[in-house]
Amino acid sequence: METRTIEVLVRAYLSLEHTAIDLYEEFELAVQTGNYSDASLLESQADKVYELAENLEIIIREQGG
Repeated sequence: METRTIEVLVRAYLSLEHTAIDLYEEFELAVQTGNYSDASLLESQADKVYELAENLEIIIREQGG
């Protein structure tokens, strides 16, 4: 895989990781305020984004990045 491709994949991974962290932080705030409906939505979306980031990280490692 070309270096440029790996670099863009790493940037995407970092962006997804940051997004997942933001979502988990908002999830925690929603739980603390008793807004369980929003908390559930935030957690499920954070889990999906985190899983996507993990999968991307695996691809990057396998390609020697």
